[in-house]
Amino acid sequence: MSSPISRRRFARHSAALSLSAFVPQGMFADCSNPQRVVVRMDSEIGVISPRLHGQFVEHLGSCIYGGIWVGKRSSIPNVDGYREQAVKYLRDLGIPVVRWPGGCFADDYHWRDGICPASKRPNRVNLHWGGGVENNSFGTHEFIGFCRLIGAEPYFAGNVGSGSPAEMQEWIEYCNYPSGSTLAEERAANGSPEPFGVRLWGVGNESWGCGGQMRPEEYAEMFRRFATFLRPCIFGGTRPFLVASGPSNNDADWSRRVMDGMGRYPYPDGFSMHFYENGRSRPTDYNPQTMDEQLAKFASLEQAIIQQRQLLDGYARGRNVAFIVDEWGVWDESVPEEDKRYGLFWQQSTMRSAVAAGLGLNVFNRQADKLYMCNIAQMVNVLQSLLLTDGPEGQHCIRTTTYYAFQMFKAHRGKTAVRVETKGASPLGLSASASLRDGELVLSFVNPRYDKDMQVQCALRGGSASSGSAQILHNSDYNACNSFDDPNRITPQPHTVSMNGSTIQLDLPRTSVVTARLKTA
Repeated sequence: MSSPISRRRFARHSAALSLSAFVPQGMFADCSNPQRVVVRMDSEIGVISPRLHGQFVEHLGSCIYGGIWVGKRSSIPNVDGYREQAVKYLRDLGIPVVRWPGGCFADDYHWRDGICPASKRPNRVNLHWGGGVENNSFGTHEFIGFCRLIGAEPYFAGNVGSGSPAEMQEWIEYCNYPSGSTLAEERAANGSPEPFGVRLWGVGNESWGCGGQMRPEEYAEMFRRFATFLRPCIFGGTRPFLVASGPSNNDADWSRRVMDGMGRYPYPDGFSMHFYENGRSRPTDYNPQTMDEQLAKFASLEQAIIQQRQLLDGYARGRNVAFIVDEWGVWDESVPEEDKRYGLFWQQSTMRSAVAAGLGLNVFNRQADKLYMCNIAQMVNVLQSLLLTDGPEGQHCIRTTTYYAFQMFKAHRGKTAVRVETKGASPLGLSASASLRDGELVLSFVNPRYDKDMQVQCALRGGSASSGSAQILHNSDYNACNSFDDPNRITPQPHTVSMNGSTIQLDLPRTSVVTARLKTA
C-alpha cells in the first residue's frame, strides 16, 4: 500500500441506439436512454473465481486494532478478542481470502514478534504509519484464527525489504511443517499443534516503493534469491504459491524488466499489481468534476489488466504466471478530524464508493479469464472498507455501501462470465457484466452518472429467461452514506425487472448498482 499523489431527474427520451462490437477495454454505453445491451450467453469468458472478491488488512490506523481485534478483555462484545459484530458481518459475506500484514507494514514486520505469549511480545515503532507503537498482540496465530472464524483463506505478505530468505523460510516452516522440527514444536507450544497450511505467500510488497525502493532488476534478483529457499518448503503437502511484487498501476517498464530479470529461473506463481483510484475530494464532499475524474479511472484499471496480462503472456512460461490485483479501491482525501478520532486513513464509504466498487467488480467479471485474485484495500475502517467502527473503545460496527456492493455481486462467484455487448466506450457510461451456471443468469449493471437515469433494454442471445428478481443499491445523493447514527440509510432493496423470453428491461437510476438473478429457460 502506498500513499496517493494525493439533481434533478431528467425527462426520459427514446432515441434508438445501435449496438457495436464487444469493447474489451470498458464496455461502457452512451448515457442517453434507452441503454441497449446484448448478453451473449453462448460466449464464455472464464470462471469468476471467488478470490476476485478478496480482502486486504494491514497494521494501519484502526484496521486491526479497534476494527478486527479488540482483545479478550474488552468491554466490546468479542469472540476470543475478535470484534463479534465484525466477525458476523464478514462471515455472512463469505470472504474468500485475506491478505496480511501489509502493505508497507509487511517489509518492516518480523513475524517472531507476534507469536510468543502476549505479555512477552515486544513493542515496536510502526515506521510507515504514523510512528505509533505496535504491541504485536495481533500476530500469526491471531490472523489464522480470524481467517478460520470468517471462513477465509490466509495470504501472507513476506518481509523482503528488511528481512531475509531465512526469516521467511522459517515463517513458512513454522506455519506449515506438521511436527517434529523445532519450529513446528514451537508452534504447537504456542497453542497450534496442527499446521496452518498457508499456501499464498507474497515475496515482498511494493518493492518499487516502500518495500525497498528497488530497481526492477534488483527486485528480480531478490525474488530469485528468496524463491531458491522458499520453493522447497512443501510441508504437509502444502506447496507455497509465491507472488512477486508487480507494478504500480500499469507500469509496463517495471513488469518487463522484472520478468526479464528472472532469466531462466522458474517464474513466480503470481504477479501482483496495485491500482488505486485516487480522488481529490474528502469522502462526503465530492462534486461532479472530482467524482467523474475518480470513476473514469476504472477504465484505466481494465486496460491495465488487459495489457499486463498480454505482457506476461509474451514470455515463454508467462502464461503460467497468475495475474493478481493485490490492492485496489478508491482513495479519497483524508479528513484530519476523523483520522485523529478513528485512526489514520479512516474513510467513509458513500454511494459514490458503492458505484466504484460495482465498476471494479464488473471489470473483474469481464476480465475473469485474466485474473487469479483481487484484494480491495482495506477490510475495516481504512480506505474503501466493508465495515466501519468507532475506535478501540467504540461499540459501533456498521456495514458500508461497499459491503453491500460486494454482497450484491456475490451471486457471480463460481459462475462463468459471458460476454456483454453495449454501445460506446465512455468511462462514465453504463457498466455491465454477466455470468451463467446451473440454470441461473446473473446480470450486474452500474450507472456512474450523477445527472442521468438510464433504462436498460437487454437482449439475451443463446438463451432466454423464465423468471427472476433484482436488487438495487441506490441514492441520488452520491455523497450519502451509512453512519453510526443512521447505519441502514443505503441498503439493497427489491427492484423491478421485466422479462419477456429473451428480452429483459429494468430502470437504472443515477448513481446506482443493480444485480438481477434470472432462471434460464
